[in-house]
Amino acid sequence: MFEGEEQQGKGNAMVVILIGPPGSGKSTFCEEVMRFSTRPWVRICQDNIANGKAGSKAQCIKSATAALNDGKSVFIDRCNLDREQRAEFVKLGSPKIDIHAVVLDLPARLCISRSVKRTGHEGNLQGGRAAAVVNKMLQNKEFPKLTEGFTRITFCQNETEVQDAINTYSALGPLESLSQGVFGQKKSDAKVQLGIMKFFKKSGTAESGNVGSVATSDQNSASLEKTEDKGSCSKAAVSFSDNAVTEINEHKDQMKGMVKDASASLGDAPTLAFPSISTSDFQFNHEKASDIIIEKVEEFLDKIGNARLVFVDLTHRSKILTLVKEKASKRNIDPNKFFTFVGDITQLYSQGGLRCNVIANAANWRLKPGGGGVNAAIFSAAGAALEVATKEQANTLLPGRALVVSLPSNSPLFGKEGVTHVIHVLGPNMNPQRPNCLKNDYATGCKILRDAYTSLFEGFVSIVRKLPPGSNDNLGSKQSEIQIRNETASKNSEQKFRRDDDDHESDRTKKYKGSHVETKISNSSVGKTIQSGEKFDRTATKAWGSWAQALYHIAKQPEKHKEVVLEMSDDIVVLNDLYPKARKHLLVLTRLEGLEQLADAREEHLPLLRKMHDVGLKWTETLLQEDTSLIFRIGYHSAPSMRQLHLHVISQDFNSKHLKKKQHWNSFTTAFFRDSVDVMEEVSSHGKAKLEDDEKLLSMELRCHRCRSAHPNIPRLKSHITNCNAPFPANLLQKGRLVSAPNNTIISP
Repeated sequence: MFEGEEQQGKGNAMVVILIGPPGSGKSTFCEEVMRFSTRPWVRICQDNIANGKAGSKAQCIKSATAALNDGKSVFIDRCNLDREQRAEFVKLGSPKIDIHAVVLDLPARLCISRSVKRTGHEGNLQGGRAAAVVNKMLQNKEFPKLTEGFTRITFCQNETEVQDAINTYSALGPLESLSQGVFGQKKSDAKVQLGIMKFFKKSGTAESGNVGSVATSDQNSASLEKTEDKGSCSKAAVSFSDNAVTEINEHKDQMKGMVKDASASLGDAPTLAFPSISTSDFQFNHEKASDIIIEKVEEFLDKIGNARLVFVDLTHRSKILTLVKEKASKRNIDPNKFFTFVGDITQLYSQGGLRCNVIANAANWRLKPGGGGVNAAIFSAAGAALEVATKEQANTLLPGRALVVSLPSNSPLFGKEGVTHVIHVLGPNMNPQRPNCLKNDYATGCKILRDAYTSLFEGFVSIVRKLPPGSNDNLGSKQSEIQIRNETASKNSEQKFRRDDDDHESDRTKKYKGSHVETKISNSSVGKTIQSGEKFDRTATKAWGSWAQALYHIAKQPEKHKEVVLEMSDDIVVLNDLYPKARKHLLVLTRLEGLEQLADAREEHLPLLRKMHDVGLKWTETLLQEDTSLIFRIGYHSAPSMRQLHLHVISQDFNSKHLKKKQHWNSFTTAFFRDSVDVMEEVSSHGKAKLEDDEKLLSMELRCHRCRSAHPNIPRLKSHITNCNAPFPANLLQKGRLVSAPNNTIISP
């Protein structure tokens, strides 16, 4: 399902009316869903309805009716480009049959190209004739509206969104349904109409604009429910009774007053509005999710001072919202600091009068626009500025992590809604159609979801603590918000660093396939929740790129990587580095979950650090038996490029074609490289290791690691170190920081 949607278990049959010209992919859409779905589907196509030959609309309706009576759901595979064409199929709807539209609004040029090139089409629409037909059809295109009788409309403007829609319907089980409304519509003048709000616009009781997203405080949802006709509410095409109309009008002023009261009670205090994480697209159990939300809200309320947390969903019929509201009430959580709210999270102020300076996005792992629900809505409302600002910090996001993004002032979401920050957060996945599915492993899933809300709320706390004095009274002031944003951007820019390997750039986006493991560093892998005024803190959340997961996957299941692994036990794995920076370059990798980098190491990890060191020493002995001229150093990078703590065992010849940049050299020959003996001593004495400022170290001039002479470039440096026999610096000759064969005297002064 699209992110941000609510899955409901009422088990209605569906009629999905596909809308699009020839070549838009309607037949392919049906075939893909039917191939993977566990739900029984029937495809109705007028081109072959009469025993494989073209037939009539009446035959299509008859076949669709028969399939629905048999308990199956139906795809209507026709162009359906205007309201009249769709009308008869929409009438198939009932309280037990949902009517959906999937609009394949792909570029005309693409549709024409496909139609012209294809062969063997069921309706024989191909070749040169197809171009004229497609062009003519598109001139009369009429987008569907909920007022026609649809309960759900999904717009797809590109192939990625088409695939997301395919995944949404493929994932539906026989007893599942999708939330109502319009998803994916990007046109600025489009009117999204949901449920009861359809009537408000017609009767003049709602404000103008995107009335489908009008925010109404959840505190008045009970009043709304009293005024709705239960049957007609579920179908936008069914009119409200006269009695219901009268009651709604009577409650009009009451509703507006409640929204005003909710906004007044909130005031201008720093406020985070957040949706449910993982219960929609990622199909996480609602009961378990609501328990975790309440648990984490209680944990953080004391940490946010006078700030507020607001749980938001688009409809008061949302199951997760209802559960959270009930559980918050039972736990006596202060309603002035945490409450639920019904509305579009991108229009809480303009449509609901609720000012929230921070909103959370239920993001996808790519941190990209697309799909539907919350993620699509936030990226669309924020404009290109959010995507650019996000990309500056990270390209990917791991489950359980959050990424704080300061929203530029040129974003419409900043100017219109007063949103200064967006916090992207990714929870666990229980949907087999999505990456990293946990396959109902709720022990792991609950841990990840707790981590996700912890990261989200910690990100909000960091924003609250960096607000300047008096910001509560001036939160709406663009001047103070811009100041915060500029300070944050300035601080973050000082904290960025880059270490990469240009000759293997393309490998970063590929799945791990090689026989060894890469050790590279990229600024795209750094995504920390760092705000203005913070010092560089490597304990902050880090988003690892997909390419940086290789070590983690090997640590989890080394038996699946026997061609790579040199040694494995319950605690560690040993393997060669894929792009070694010396003649011999090994990695000793911990298998402990959650120990991802040196910044995570604490006193309780000391026995493991000692074991990793001992294993490293054992391998140096083995390698020294093969070549007694080698000299080794054993240690960690202050800020690693790959997930899962790993110890480098590297020979000091640095004779490798992969060592070709200043950052490569300095990552192993400056204080950025932390010797294992020092790390163990620091963790034992101080509870954690000292981490150096990597940006300055990695950009230092090139100096020989023996004689410390300076060199202008890597080729000149390599030429020098090949012949340099100077003793190593005195500090490396102490505490066993260098390891060599017993008879090797070259490391002595």
